[in-house]
This record gives sequence, structure tokens and C-alpha cells, in this order.
Amino acid sequence: MATETGRTSTPTPERLRIGRAIPGRDLAIRFRPGPATIAAASMLCLLIGLLYLALQIRTIFSDQLKQEYAGLVLDAVERAESARSLVGVWQQLPDATEARAVGYRQARTELAYRLTSLAALVNASPSAVPLLPPSALTPKADLRDTDALLRTVSAYWRAQRDADSADVHVRITHVARTLIALAALLFCMLITALGMYARRHRLLAGQSHEFEHAALHDPMTGLPNRRKLFATLEEVATQPSIGSIPHKIAVLYVDLDGFKQVNDSLGHRVGDEFLIAVSRRFRESVRKVDVVARIGGDEFAVLVREYSTDAELAEIARRLIACVVQTDEQLGIGLVRASIGIASFPDLVDDYHRLVAAADEAMYRVKRSGKNSYAFADRANRPSGLPSSL
Repeated sequence: MATETGRTSTPTPERLRIGRAIPGRDLAIRFRPGPATIAAASMLCLLIGLLYLALQIRTIFSDQLKQEYAGLVLDAVERAESARSLVGVWQQLPDATEARAVGYRQARTELAYRLTSLAALVNASPSAVPLLPPSALTPKADLRDTDALLRTVSAYWRAQRDADSADVHVRITHVARTLIALAALLFCMLITALGMYARRHRLLAGQSHEFEHAALHDPMTGLPNRRKLFATLEEVATQPSIGSIPHKIAVLYVDLDGFKQVNDSLGHRVGDEFLIAVSRRFRESVRKVDVVARIGGDEFAVLVREYSTDAELAEIARRLIACVVQTDEQLGIGLVRASIGIASFPDLVDDYHRLVAAADEAMYRVKRSGKNSYAFADRANRPSGLPSSL
């Protein structure tokens, strides 16, 4: 309990630095928009834009209906003005005959009818407009009042039609701009979605590659593991050969002699350092096309993709033994050496599936005969009747 109190009562400078939070920075980190936030905001903007677009289109239709109604009223005004002109014609005739009087009365009646129709249209307007007085609708109404009324109604409804037409043009412009904005928003959303998909795909591909690499490689040395070795062996052995000459491939099985004593006497840390160092030397001592794999705790295998003679394989084995000796001398251990078994296909082993097992058997023969050397696989691994060159 005292130790706990002492640890918490004396904060270190690092803790003090951590404790002093920067408000603006913390706020930016806390409210940093993610893909879901951006998508939600884009959808909200899209819905608002669609709602605004629907309202604008509805208003445009309403204004167009108002325009058409104003056109009907103006047509009625023109018919009333025509009837008024006819009254003026009968009124200006010089002869006071019975025919003139009858024609004048009929013209006044027609004018009253036209004015009544006009009043019915004006009074039925869905919006609030000035109404026509009933006194102007009778056949006995003063013609000067009728003329003034027709001028007023015509001017008012023309102004209304022009205002509605201008409003329609303005709202059509707004609709066009809104459509452009929504199209740009949809395009940005599409690009964002594609970017998110591509980023997610790259992330998954990278993780898949990492998982595959981890499944096929030794985590400590970074060398291919047993699974990767056999997969590469299968790939190399099944490649089509050039002409009638099959691929000549070989496996060198390496076992570290005395390595267990390093772990027991010096500890696993020194043992791990030795494995890492000798793995690096193994990799540098062979060609880049060849595969060096760690297939056990202190066991390694080298897959030689192509070789000419057994002497070439023997030289590779000597280099591998030298790598172990150099690593042992570098770390000052003086305990570790190597035993190597060599198996080749198709010279020594007729089935490439048995290459690793044949090289392992040859390695154990080296261990039984003194260690720190190499040996080729027994030709008994070949089918009977084939010539032997060893």
C-alpha cells in the first residue's frame, strides 16, 4: 500500500505532459469526422436538397396556374372592351332611329353580360384580388366608370401575370442550381464511397498479405517455414522441363549440433541471437533464387532450385557449415557446429516428395558418424536398375 501511495504521489514529467491536454487538439481529435459521419451528413444534405427542390417545383406549378388564370381574366377583359367599343359605335350614330336604339340597348346588354362574366372570374380568384363593384355590372352603369374599371382591372392582372412569370423564371433558376448542387453532391458521395471501398480493399489486401506472410514465415528469423518450403518445392518440381531434361533440384537439411547446450547454459536470449545471426548468414551464402527455411527449433533446410554437379551442392554445404562456425565464433560460444544431409532430384531421389525426408536421413548419418560435416542421401532412394554415379 505504501508503495502504491509513493508511486502516485510523485508524478513524473512525462505524466505531467500527458495530463496537460490541449483543449483544441483534444476537441479536433474527438470530433474528427469518420466515414459514417460524412455519409450521414451527405445524406442529410441530399434529403434537404430534395425537399427544397420539391417545394420549388410545387411553387412553379402554382405560379403557372396563376399565370393561366390571369390570362383567362385578361381574355375576359378584352371581350368586355370589345363590347364597350361596340356600345361606343352605336352611341356615335347620328340618326336617332328605332334600329339605333335597339342596337344600342343590345350592345349595353352584351357589355353588362361581359362585365358579369369578368366579375365572376375575378371574384373566383384563389388569391386575394380587388373585386368588381356590383354597380358597374348593370346595363345602366356610367360608361366612364366602366372604362376606368376596365383599365384598372387590365393593368392589375397584367402586372400579376408578369410578376408570376418572373417568379417562375427565378424559381426555375433555383431548381437548376439545386439540381447541379445535388448532382455534385451525389458525385462526391460516389467518389467518397469508391475511395472508402478502395481504401478498405487495400487495407484488407494488406492484412491478408500480412496474415499469409505470417502463416508462411518464421516469426523470429523471418525465414520461410516448413509449409512455405514444401509449397515452393512443389512449385519448382512441377514446372515444365526444357526438352527431355528434368529439373535438377536439391534439399540440404541442416541441424545445429550443440545448440541445446547454448539454451541450457547461456539462456534462450543468446540462443535466439544465434539463430537470427546464422539465418542471416545462411541467406547471404546462397543464391537469391534458392530458399532458406527454418523448419524446426535448430533445424534449417535449403532448397536449391537448379544445380549442375554434386560438387556444387558440396560447396554449398561447406559454406553453410562455415556460416555456423563464424556465428559461433562471433558470439564467443564455442559449442555449435552443423550436420548437413543432401538429397537431390532426380539424381539421388526419384520422388521429389521424399527430398526432405531423404536429406533428413542423410543428416542423421552425419550425426552418428561424428557431426560437423555433410553427406549425400543413400542411392537406395532411387528405383532399382538406375545407374549410380557415386
